[in-house]
Amino acid sequence: MPAHSEHLRYLRLLAQRYPTVAAAASEIIRLEAVLRLPKGTEHFMSDLHGEHEAFVHILNSASGVIHEKIDTVLGDTVPAAERAELATLIYYPAQKLPELKARQSDLPAWYRATLLRLIELCRFVSSKHTRAHVRAGLPESCAYILDELLHAHFEDHDKDLYYGQIIDSILRHDRADAYITRLCEVIKWLAVDRLHIVGDLFDRGPRPDRILDSLMAHHQVDIQWGNHDVVWMGAAAGSPLCVLTVLKTTLAYNNTDLLETGYGISLRQLERFAEYTYGHSDVTRWLPHTAARTATAGDLTATARMHKAVTVLMLKLEAQVIARNPDFHMQGRAWLHHIDWAAGTVRCGDGEYELLDKDFPTVTPADPATLTAAEQRVVDGLVRAFAESERLQRHVQFLYAHGALYKICNGNLLYHGAVPMTPQGDFAVHTYEGHPWSGKALFDYCDRRARQGYFAPAGSAARQAGQDFLWYLWCGAQSPLFGRSAMTTFERLYIADPATHTEVKDPYYHLIDRPETADKILAAFGLRGEGCHIVNGHVPVRAIEGESPVKGGGKLIIIDGGFCRAYHQKTGIAGYTLVYNSRGLILRTHQPFESMEKAIHQDEDIASKSEYIYTAPRRIQVADTDEGVRKQERVRDLEALVKAYQGGLIPQGLQM
Repeated sequence: MPAHSEHLRYLRLLAQRYPTVAAAASEIIRLEAVLRLPKGTEHFMSDLHGEHEAFVHILNSASGVIHEKIDTVLGDTVPAAERAELATLIYYPAQKLPELKARQSDLPAWYRATLLRLIELCRFVSSKHTRAHVRAGLPESCAYILDELLHAHFEDHDKDLYYGQIIDSILRHDRADAYITRLCEVIKWLAVDRLHIVGDLFDRGPRPDRILDSLMAHHQVDIQWGNHDVVWMGAAAGSPLCVLTVLKTTLAYNNTDLLETGYGISLRQLERFAEYTYGHSDVTRWLPHTAARTATAGDLTATARMHKAVTVLMLKLEAQVIARNPDFHMQGRAWLHHIDWAAGTVRCGDGEYELLDKDFPTVTPADPATLTAAEQRVVDGLVRAFAESERLQRHVQFLYAHGALYKICNGNLLYHGAVPMTPQGDFAVHTYEGHPWSGKALFDYCDRRARQGYFAPAGSAARQAGQDFLWYLWCGAQSPLFGRSAMTTFERLYIADPATHTEVKDPYYHLIDRPETADKILAAFGLRGEGCHIVNGHVPVRAIEGESPVKGGGKLIIIDGGFCRAYHQKTGIAGYTLVYNSRGLILRTHQPFESMEKAIHQDEDIASKSEYIYTAPRRIQVADTDEGVRKQERVRDLEALVKAYQGGLIPQGLQM
């Protein structure tokens, strides 16, 4: 069919929604008005590592955006302590509201003052949005009144009288709490248009499941997978090796509450097996890195036994996966095949090292990678438990639906790890399935293989291959999500020499100091221009040593500053976040967050400092964004429809 006939058919479909010139013209006018609005605010976070309290606080505060808007709207007319109280109320309305009410000697007066302040703040944050957009975020139960409060015009009537009458009615009908809560939620919703999570929701922190619950409730979020995420995705997909890998980390940090309470995954069968197999073993080396304050010595010993049992199971399955995937080039890391069982040593690189733990009661030296019947039962039970956890499956399906290896959004390239490179600055080439891959093509290939591991038919070779690849993405030398020579878990557990513990970073991490490297990567992903940036996570920035998160001549920003408490001593801070508003890119540097309880009851916000790392030459409008491009395409289509009406190609009022 000729191209013009295809276009005419499309216009006929468009005519069903806009059946007259007037209808099409009205939509063009509306879209062009939206295009002239300032772009919405984007919020970037990375490497959350299960630290749900710090995450929730920074999410609620929009990295300080909310507090800044309070200061702008209320200024010095309201004392700083009251502005801090108002900020906390907005962050945590359900928890803070009862506390504030209990303090008041004149509750109606406090209600009036608080509602007026929230209305003014809400009007301010809604000012760069269309009324239709604001309406879409209003809760149905009080949408009409909130819409009136936010969009009333006061040219012909008294503002104080108008607000006062509505607030009096709210108080008379005992609806003040509901309206305060709704206004707080609307302010947070309007303050940030889009949330970007640049990888690693999971790891050693206590409750990544709660982070995912919050993300699933967010109005617009995307996720760039980190290596800690894909290994959990592989576990949910049914990979025995990924199951054991996430269990190993969980047990090493005594974080069993995540599995048992968060995901309903019982460890009882594993605990019995570990007690039977390693009950008389010295498991001192296997004690958790961080012990829960309430844990008893017996609990920690049981966890240590499970930690050791899971590690041996993991080593067996690693050897199996490496054997059936020669493309991974990891044969040197099939450790059970490199142990001299009689001598109690292991071959690592060019050296021979004594094993720190020589107790392997379930390993047959002639066939070290084969599971015993008891081990197989434990593994099968664990895989089944992960598969049957409805909450875990919902979370992983969300990660697949809203996530990818990378994202291009409004001129910014977002990815978690690294673009594998050679020391000379070229994109490193690696061959999988007989084809070479590098740069953007490597990312696209890895994304496809990661999805194959969950969505290929159950029991198929393609599904197993995809699950193996999810594990490789976790720790493979050429994985864009890992970016190091090796995951030296075995060496740290079994070899004393610290030289073997080194994980050599991909050349990428040295090359990104050069502007030409950032330009090369951006160009490979189709991005050029002054306003284009790379937003990267994965490797904590050692701010305490003077390292800057801004690389590549200002074009690459690493925002892993150590959200996880375990990294605070190394980084000297507690994380970076980015805010991209209509003025430019703002880097926020955060100090450690003590607790949600302290934030709520003492109005203690995270101490942060802000720095513009890119200032736009003019205020960025919706027209300059990806959504603006789509709206401009819609305008062109509607203009073509108007011409078709005017030229008689399509009759007005056409119904199909």
